[in-house]
Amino acid sequence: MLVAMIILSVVLIVVLTAVFKVHPFLSLLAGAFFVGITSGMPLLTVVENVNEGFGGLMKGIGLVIVAGTIIGVILEKSGAAYRMAEVVLRVIGEKRPQLAMSIIGYIVSIPVFCDSGFIILSSLKKALAKRAKVAIASMSVALATGLYATHTLVPPTPGPIAAAGNIGAENFLGTIILIGLIVAIPAVVVGYLWAVRVGSKISVPEDVEDNNGLDYDEIVKSFGHMPSTFKAFLPIVLPIVLIGVGSIAKLTMAEGSFKNFLQFLGAPTVALLFGVSAAFLLLPKWNEETLTKWIGEGLKEAAPILLITGAGGAFGKVISNSGVADLISGMNFDAIAGGALFLLVPFFIAAALKTAQGSTTAALVITSTLIAPLLPAMGIEGAIPLALVVMAVGAGGMMVSHVNDSFFWVVTQFSGMTVTDAYKAQTMATLLQGVTTIVVTMILWMILV
Repeated sequence: MLVAMIILSVVLIVVLTAVFKVHPFLSLLAGAFFVGITSGMPLLTVVENVNEGFGGLMKGIGLVIVAGTIIGVILEKSGAAYRMAEVVLRVIGEKRPQLAMSIIGYIVSIPVFCDSGFIILSSLKKALAKRAKVAIASMSVALATGLYATHTLVPPTPGPIAAAGNIGAENFLGTIILIGLIVAIPAVVVGYLWAVRVGSKISVPEDVEDNNGLDYDEIVKSFGHMPSTFKAFLPIVLPIVLIGVGSIAKLTMAEGSFKNFLQFLGAPTVALLFGVSAAFLLLPKWNEETLTKWIGEGLKEAAPILLITGAGGAFGKVISNSGVADLISGMNFDAIAGGALFLLVPFFIAAALKTAQGSTTAALVITSTLIAPLLPAMGIEGAIPLALVVMAVGAGGMMVSHVNDSFFWVVTQFSGMTVTDAYKAQTMATLLQGVTTIVVTMILWMILV
């Protein structure tokens, strides 16, 4: 009955979100109270668990999410994202425009939401397509899949951070970032190949229109003064380096004040705040417009993510204390799906949730909440195993982007593709990315664990 109640709670969340269009925050809270009450938990204990679950997760990753969204907004508004794109184009060359767009997406979406990244780079993508004489749909799919890979797999994007927090891996963000960057590469390559093979065969109205105003050099100039390459990349690179240094110090150095100092710098909250400080170098002026309005916009973007993540924490806390943890600990999961095969469990759960309700972040939050009690029973602990679990959840969260996903409509509207063509190009590409990612993750499990 307990397992049935948990399954019903997930169905309730999906129906409220997908059918009745209730915000995932309220849907997750409804699921939490449903599980608590139907499991026989005392009513006041249900409330305590909801509050503790929400606050406990925010304590671990709340400030990291806020700092990450602030960095993303500053990169977007200051022109730093454009500068990064321009640098990649110079390195890769305009003769391989789809590859350049895939790599640009891979880099930009580490701190910037994939929806925003696609919109920011849309004019650049179209101008480059015109100059290189390639199909706009091909460029669009290359950019979208590059953005999608790191958005789903690499912190400080909120989805992977929330998944890490839910399974108790918030102290291993350095490992998760490193493995995420590695696992995202095959996903980007698959997206790029699909963009070249399928996207190149799709024609949109702008491919045949003689738009004299759409010139690459003019678009770059129209953006105005852009920051230097060093300043543009620093807010992304600095936190990753600091987290990496802290992780290495934790594993290799003897106890002492210097190790403590490096671990302090490598704490995700501190590292991301240094990233915010580096982003301040990008501000064109230090005034109310930048220091208040830009930062305020970052806080507004962070708010719904924080609420969804916190509600997921509440849902997880109620499930953990409902008795399901004791039930799971008595089961022999090795006989069902041990080792790398276990990764298919979070993969299929996340894929089902993503396809049903559209939100990648919500799929990652709910899935990581559901599987968290399974991990101790399976003996899954430590940095690398937990990081690979996050990758498996992310792989499922990629499948598939279609009409109930806001990113699908951003790609469709800003590329000129019809819905049918977008299904062939974008939706199929995300399906292939998800399958590729879970295969790569399982291989890494067999090698590293």
